[in-house]
Order: sequence, then C-alpha cells, then structure tokens
Amino acid sequence: MKNKIKIQRAIHDMTQADLADKIGVSRQTINAMEKNKYVPSTVLSLKIAKLFKQPVENIFFLEDED
Repeated sequence: MKNKIKIQRAIHDMTQADLADKIGVSRQTINAMEKNKYVPSTVLSLKIAKLFKQPVENIFFLEDED
C-alpha cells in the first residue's frame, strides 16, 4: 500500500512531529508510513484522513501487487 502522507503534510505545512502529535503516534511511525515500511491500522488511516479533510482513498491506495 502506498500513501500521500508526505504530500499532505507539505500542503498543510506540517512536520512529521506535528502530524504525529495530532494523531497520537511517534514521529518514527509517520516516517515508517511515508517510506511504506509500515501499514497503518484502519483507525490510524481514518485519523489521518480526517485531519487532512480528505477521503481515505485520496491518501492511501493499493498497488497492483497488493
């Protein structure tokens, strides 16, 4: 699964630490998600989507091999 977290952070002028604080995870978790090394839970995905006021599908998407 790929994501556009880094793009959304840039649009909203947020650091990884800012996003982590707002959704209750560590900065390392945000970093791992952005590098596609960690697949977030449904709840975490929904929190991120809600924070950025976007549908989940605009931020997270499957690739053909997923």
